[in-house]
This record gives sequence, structure tokens and C-alpha cells, in this order.
Amino acid sequence: MAHTIVTDICEGIADCVNACPVACIHMGNGINKKGTNFYWIDFNTCIDCGICLQVCPLENAILAEERSELQQIN
Repeated sequence: MAHTIVTDICEGIADCVNACPVACIHMGNGINKKGTNFYWIDFNTCIDCGICLQVCPLENAILAEERSELQQIN
């Protein structure tokens, strides 16, 4: 199962982008409700490795489950 970046928690630090072995993490369009850039995970490409969870410095910004209602692209 794919992981999910919670749009309203993500602050665009992007440590996960370079750490992802399959390049499934992309910058979102616009800003979230906190006023920061955010990223999203392509569920079709994610291999559920969990590296993004390990490198993200924000608590609960990435979930180890697919929750499309918490992740925005635009």
C-alpha cells in the first residue's frame, strides 16, 4: 500500500524527495492552509519502502497508508 503526505502538515522541506528510490514524490501546485509549499506521493509509483517516513522531520506529515482525502495535488 502507498504512503500519503498529509498536505496540511507538509511544509515542503523535501528531504523525502531525494530519499525516495522510485521518485514518486512531487511538489504540489500552490500552497497549503499553513501557507507553505507541499509535496504529494504518486500512489501508483510508491513501493511502500518507508524511507520517506524515516527522513521527514515533521511528525505525522507522512502516513504509512493510502489516504487520498488527506493528500492534495493542486
